[in-house]
Order: sequence, then structure tokens, then C-alpha cells
Amino acid sequence: MKEMSVKELYSLEHTRAKKLLESVEYPWQALAKIRDTIIEIGKTLPADRYDQVEEDVWIAKSAQVAPTAYIHGPAIIGEETEVRHCAFIRGSALVGDHCVVGNSTELKNVILFDNVQVPHYNYVGDSVLGYRSHMGAGSITSNVKSDKKLVVVKAGTERIETGLKKFGAMLGDNVEVGCGTVLNPGSVVGRDCIIYPLSMVRGFVRPGSIYKNQNEIVARVD
Repeated sequence: MKEMSVKELYSLEHTRAKKLLESVEYPWQALAKIRDTIIEIGKTLPADRYDQVEEDVWIAKSAQVAPTAYIHGPAIIGEETEVRHCAFIRGSALVGDHCVVGNSTELKNVILFDNVQVPHYNYVGDSVLGYRSHMGAGSITSNVKSDKKLVVVKAGTERIETGLKKFGAMLGDNVEVGCGTVLNPGSVVGRDCIIYPLSMVRGFVRPGSIYKNQNEIVARVD
């Protein structure tokens, strides 16, 4: 389905994962390649702007990383990004420029485009978050189904078999996720959407929508 493609969801000039994402049709097809991509990119980062602090971990000199944060490789922390107190970056995390990874936030196998904010008590796993997307306090991606079956992306009557057991959420550019929201496995949210607080999101949310609940999704009017 075209609306869920990389081209429709993202402006690729805002991520170092551009080459990877250009190589796939749907963003979740990149999840298995994040680890190797980070290592490949890390080796090309300029030494005058990035420190390699340990094996396969590169942190921009302009980034602010709290001494209590934990970063396991492979990982890249972009320029002017802030990693706050007790953030837990478990590995395979490509974090863009001008991002916020907040207190007690956990990241695992993710691409965060530039200017993404996951600032308070978030879990983001096996996910891609587009440019200027924001997850409110306590909102999380649920990346494994309770029955442990492979994730299927659903859009109305259409179904796309992903072949993946672990698949969190794909957020397009400029998505606002309200506090306390759960993005269920296989959630794909189009550009410029607003998700109400305490929502339980499943399937595909079309771009430019306001998601109030599963039965009330309306067009955004600005």
C-alpha cells in the first residue's frame, strides 16, 4: 500500500539512514539492517565532530549525555542531541541530530530521525520515528504480540504480512503521540497525525488524521 511506503512517510534528508531506507519499500523492512547500518555509518563519521567512546558507539561532541545514561553499541548519538538521566539505550539505535532521549526512556533497534523527542518514560523498540515526531510522557511502542505470532500490518481490509515477530511502530514525519498511548505491534501512523492521550493504536492511521479512538479518526484541520 503506497501510503505506508518510505517515500510517503518520510523526508529522508533528515536521517543518516537515508541509504538504508531508500533500499526498501516499507520502513519495517529496514529493521533487520539497522545494526549493520550503524556500524557502517559510524566508521565514516568525522573525528572532529564525533567521539568513538567504545566499540561501535559514536557520540557527537556537541551532544549532551547524562553520566547516568547507559549506551550499548552499536549506537550513534547525533549532534546537539540530549540523552537524559537514566536513559537506557540497549543497542542498534541510530539517533539523529537535535533529538531528546529522556529520563528512563529505553531504545532498542530503532531509527530516530532528526528532531525526534522521546523525553519521558518511553519505550521505543523495533521502530522508526520520523522527523519532528514526538511521543508524550509514558507512551510506548509494543513490539511483540501477546500470542507471539508474526506481525501483520492492517489497513482496512488490506493486510501486509511482514514476517516479523518484533515490530513496534512506524511514525511518519511530524506525528504527535499523546501521553500514555500504546502503539500496538504493526502500527503505522502517517505524516502530520495527532494521537490523543491514552489511545490504543492498531493498524494504519492515514496521514493528516486526528486519532481519538479506533472508531473516531477524523481529518486534521489547521
